[in-house]
Amino acid sequence: MKPPRAMLFDFDGTLADSFGAITLSTNHTRKHFGLPTLREDEVRAYVGYGLRHLMEQLVPTAPPDDAVAVYREHHPGVMASGTILFPGVVESLERLKREGVRTAICSNKHVQFTKAIVREKGVAHLFDEVLGPDDVGVAKPDPAMLFEAMRRLGATASDTVYVGDMTIDVEVARNAGVPVWIVLGGASSREALDAARPDRILATFVDILA
Repeated sequence: MKPPRAMLFDFDGTLADSFGAITLSTNHTRKHFGLPTLREDEVRAYVGYGLRHLMEQLVPTAPPDDAVAVYREHHPGVMASGTILFPGVVESLERLKREGVRTAICSNKHVQFTKAIVREKGVAHLFDEVLGPDDVGVAKPDPAMLFEAMRRLGATASDTVYVGDMTIDVEVARNAGVPVWIVLGGASSREALDAARPDRILATFVDILA
């Protein structure tokens, strides 16, 4: 495969460990609606499908719109401190930028949250675009977000790679017709990822440079 012209990245579990922050806001929302707290590993399994899905699954006693509103009110206070970029992410993105590769984040996280976190972590300049469901009106695995990212980057499916950590990332990449590389350590198990058959499974983020 020739080097890609554009690389699209999931955020939670791919670029950063944000499960701590997500768990804090989820438990805040559960407490608001009279539910007991959950462990991080219990929350982690539901991350990646969008906030509404997370609330429907983990705050089932509340109207989803109300739960989403409570979560979004709480999350800005914990999202930066509770999110840690994975080792090698900054160095890898810097090298991609030097080599002229166009980059974008395509995350099911609320796009204003993602933009705020990358600014707080000092890496906003390493991405040409940051997208979320808000930009296209639908969450992954619908391919609309990837199509919009490629349009903005001036790229096509033949010269783009999508990098994620979950089986849903394999699904959205297949729906968009782009190759998909999966970085281990996110929300999906190795067994589930093997069964999803991504184009590559990478042990660490820096392996995207190989």
